[in-house]
Amino acid sequence: MQKYINPPKSDWSTLLKRPATDVSGLYDTVKKVLDEVKLEGDQAVARYSEKFDGYTGNEFQIPSETIARAESQLSDGLKAAIRTAAANIEKFHISQWQPMTRVETQPGVICWQKSVPIEKVGLYIPGGTAPLFSTVLMLGIPARIAGCKEVILCTPPDKNGAVHPAILFAAHMAGIKKIYKIGGIQAIGAMAHGTETVPSVYKIFGPGNRFVTAAKQLVSINETTIDMPAGPSEVLIMADESANPAFVAADLLSQAEHGADSQVILLTTSPDLLDATLAEVDKQVKVLPRVAGALGALEDSRAFLLTSMDEMMEMSNRYAPEHLILAVKDATSVAERVVNAGSVFIGHYTPESAGDYASGTNHTLPTNGHARTYSGVNLDSYIRKITFQKITEEGLRDLGPVIETMAEAELLQAHKNAVTLRLNSLKSFAINQ
Repeated sequence: MQKYINPPKSDWSTLLKRPATDVSGLYDTVKKVLDEVKLEGDQAVARYSEKFDGYTGNEFQIPSETIARAESQLSDGLKAAIRTAAANIEKFHISQWQPMTRVETQPGVICWQKSVPIEKVGLYIPGGTAPLFSTVLMLGIPARIAGCKEVILCTPPDKNGAVHPAILFAAHMAGIKKIYKIGGIQAIGAMAHGTETVPSVYKIFGPGNRFVTAAKQLVSINETTIDMPAGPSEVLIMADESANPAFVAADLLSQAEHGADSQVILLTTSPDLLDATLAEVDKQVKVLPRVAGALGALEDSRAFLLTSMDEMMEMSNRYAPEHLILAVKDATSVAERVVNAGSVFIGHYTPESAGDYASGTNHTLPTNGHARTYSGVNLDSYIRKITFQKITEEGLRDLGPVIETMAEAELLQAHKNAVTLRLNSLKSFAINQ
C-alpha cells in the first residue's frame, strides 16, 4: 500500500482516484456479442458459452431434479450457515415494506401511492474463481419478498456444464426455480432480449466483471433496466488509536482478495496504528490462497495519516466508498456524519464480511463513487411506486381554478380545457338543480 502523511486537500482528488481500467475496444466487443444473441438466440449463446466458458453443450436450463439434489452435496455446516444467512436477510428486507398511506392534500383531493413488484427480473451470479452463492441470497430473497412473478437466474457453468451446488441450494432457499447455466455477456443478452430458452426480463441485477458491467450498461440504454453501475469491490476504513491493527489489516485484505482491480483505503490519525496495520497487511497477505489478486489490489491502494476525525470524515465522504468501516472510538456517533457510502460497519467487532454474508443487509452496493447518488440493492429495487389520485366534485371546484391558471400561464390550453369543461358542467348541474 502507498503511504501518505497529511497530504494537502488540493491533492486529495488525485490520490483518491480508482484504478484505471483500459476500456479500449471493450464496448465494441460487448455490443457484437449482444447483437448476435439478440439476432440468433440460443445458437449465439451456445457459441459464446463455448468460447468464454469452455462449455460445449446446448442445454442451458438446469433441471429441477439437479437443483433438488444439490442439498445432498453440501455439508450440514454449510447448509446451516446458508439457512441462518437467509433468515437474517429475509428479516431485514421484510422490514423495508412501507404501508400505503392516503393523503388528503386539500378537501376533496385524495392522493396515495401503491407498491407494485416488477413482474420479471433476472439475476446474474458470477462464477469464475469463486461460487458467489451469497449473492443468490442477496438478490433472490428481496425479489421473493417483493412478489416478482418471474425470477430467473443466470450463472456460468464449468467446462462440464456443472454449477456449484451451493449456488443451486441458495437459489432453492430463495424460491428461484428457473436457473440457466449461462455466463458473461451472453447471459446479459439472453435476459435482456430473450431466446428460445431464456425469457426476457424487465430488470437485471447482479455484479460481474468489466464485460458483464459493460453489457448491463449497453442493454440499459434501450431495452432493460439494471440495478446500478457496479465495478470492482472497495473498502475504506477509518481507524484511530483504539483500533486493533490485525483487525484493520484483515478487513483491508478481505476486499483486496477480490482481485487486482479492487482498491482498499486506510485513514487514520495514529502514526503507530498506521505502521502496525501496514506491517500486519504484509504478514497476513502472504498466507492468503488468493495472494496474487490481493497483492495486485494493494499496489493501487493507499494509507493516509490525517490530522483529525473531521479530516477523515471529509476524505471518506469525498471518496464515497462501497464499504465503510468505522474502527474508531464512539463509532456510533461518528456514523451519524456519514453522507456518502454504500454500507457502513460500526465498531471494532463489525467486520465487512458480516454484511457480505449473514448480518441481513444487502451486499450488492454501488462502487466507483456511485454511492453519492445510488443506494445499494434493497426491497425498493424490485418495486415500482404507482401514484393514484381521486378528486371529488367539491375538490375540483376548489382546485380547478388553480390548475386553469397554471395551465394558461404555460400556454397549454388543452390542459386548461380539461378542467374548464368539468367546472362548467358542475355549474350547469347546480343551476338546473
